This record gives sequence, C-alpha cells and structure tokens, in this order.
Amino acid sequence: MEVKLWNDKREREMYENFAELYAIIKATEKLEKAYIRDIVTSSEYENECHKLIAHFKTLASTLKDTVPSIERFADTYKMDCPAALNRLVTSGVPATVEHRAAAFASTTTSAAIVAECVQHFITAMDSLKLNMVAVDQVHPLLSDLLGSLSKLTILPPDFEGRTKMKDWISRLSKMGAADELTEQQARQLHFDLESSYNSFMAALPNAGT
Repeated sequence: MEVKLWNDKREREMYENFAELYAIIKATEKLEKAYIRDIVTSSEYENECHKLIAHFKTLASTLKDTVPSIERFADTYKMDCPAALNRLVTSGVPATVEHRAAAFASTTTSAAIVAECVQHFITAMDSLKLNMVAVDQVHPLLSDLLGSLSKLTILPPDFEGRTKMKDWISRLSKMGAADELTEQQARQLHFDLESSYNSFMAALPNAGT
C-alpha cells in the first residue's frame, strides 16, 4: 500500500522544500566540521559556505510562513547541528569572513589608540616646554596618556612607559592642585616622557618598516 505524504501539489512542494532545508542544514554542519578539522582549505570552505548561505536565505524566505523558526524546525526533526545554525541563522557569513572582519576591526582600533597615545605623549612634552608645571595642569595629561596606554593590548604588560606614568601620577596625587613641579622634577618628567615615547614607538609591531 502506497502512503502519500501530500494531498496536492502545494503540499508536495512544501515537503520538498522541507527536505531541501534539512539537506542544507546538514551539509553546512558537515562543512563547518571539515573546516575546523582542516579537511578543506579556507578558500574551498568559503566558496561552499557562501553557496549554502545563499540557498538557505532564499529557501528560508520562501518558507517563512510555514517555518517561522529554523531552530524549531531543527528541533522538530531532531537535527543536532549547532554549528550550522550558528553559521546560517546567527552569523550569516562564512567563518573566514568573520575572522577577517575581526582582524580588521582589531587593527583599526589599535591604530586609533596608537595615534591617541602619540598625541598624549606630544601634548604632555609640549606642555612642560611651555612651563605648564602646576599639578592640576600636568596630572590630567598624564592620566589621559596612561589611560590610552592601558587600552593598547599590543604593548607588553611590563611596558616601562606605563610604569613610569603610574609612578608620576601617584607622586602628583600626593601634592596640592596649585603646587608646581620644581625645575628638576619637570626636567626629569620630560626625560621620562621622551624615553617612554621612544620605547613606545620601538615596541610597536613593524616599527621602522
């Protein structure tokens, strides 16, 4: 006895779409695992993943009324495909594209912080040259510099510039706002800033190239 899964053409099309959606999710799960295990190259993975994501988006759009939740669909058909659901539903782009975007964002952020640090170094050194030596003038400049240095993860944890700025800030915090650095203190601070700036530039990746 033949058992019919559908009663009309529309129902048959729906089940065929279900089967295709099931196949795409399964294929994506296999591709994700293959990529993680280095069975496929990054290029092969990215090309195939783009195709699967494109097919998925088209099919998901077609099925949006009958399958409002892809996660529920996967649960209903007992599909254990977390990597595929993450790639198709949550991310929507291949892992390789995600990695490139993250690297670019990290590089862009670091470049902005480096520029910030350079500006703070120069401002602090210029201020001392202009004889701005009162505690309430110097302290904010060093605090801004230390804040920027602390945000820059590419510097070594024991970077001398960071340590020196902490020492100076601690020293200034014990003085009154209207107190001024002596000529000797101002000269030492300028020397510490200059040597820290040179160390900072030397510590940057690809410095001097």
